[in-house]
Amino acid sequence: MGEAIPDRAVVAVLRPFVRATRPVLAGLREYDPFGLRTRVPSADDPDRGLAEKVLDALASVEVPGTAAWARMDVPARARWWVGRVGRFVTLLAAIPGLGGALAKRLPVSAVIGAAGQGMLLIAIAGEHGVHDEDELIALLGAVMFRRELTVRGPSAADDAAADAKAAELTGDLARPRPTLALVGLAVWRLGRALLAVEDELDKRPHGNVLHETMSLLPVVGAFGKYLGEWSGLKKAAREAEKWIAGR
Repeated sequence: MGEAIPDRAVVAVLRPFVRATRPVLAGLREYDPFGLRTRVPSADDPDRGLAEKVLDALASVEVPGTAAWARMDVPARARWWVGRVGRFVTLLAAIPGLGGALAKRLPVSAVIGAAGQGMLLIAIAGEHGVHDEDELIALLGAVMFRRELTVRGPSAADDAAADAKAAELTGDLARPRPTLALVGLAVWRLGRALLAVEDELDKRPHGNVLHETMSLLPVVGAFGKYLGEWSGLKKAAREAEKWIAGR
């Protein structure tokens, strides 16, 4: 068994991850291809077509920025994030050739799954009003790595290094209207960044024995991995809620 990774090394990896995750979550949150947030239903217009009626119906869907979202409580918003992040990272893991040649040497589902769990934890914390960087790092350490990290504010040099790494991870997400493709690439980079503490990643919430067994079988193996990652996301969400409530 290798030597335990010191807290400071884990924190050094998680700090830029936290900073880079915010614009990635913003990309997932703000993606609104149908303009649902600004749409005003036209129910009184008898001449509206089928497409208009469909968009009016969608405008009542629970999406950040809509009236329906404003009526949701925190647990409901957390469940929304489980679905949003879960579906997105599962889709990413299924894309052929994701990550180029490097992906052939890396466990794609584990890389994407780890990034997805980290993103989800930060999203749920945000819905609970937890935005402090050091607290978010402690939350990731507790849920994903089963560690009570000692987190102190960074030195000036460490702060600059974290900023530079975060900018590298987010890439072109600073654009006014980032595409889902750019968000997907950023998620892939976030996952790769966590490989710096790869020995810790096995501790994060996973699926059950059935999912593990399915993942070893031909044909259904990939499906089993995705089910396991989905189950792990839900477990991570529950553990995050408990951690936040008890902090």
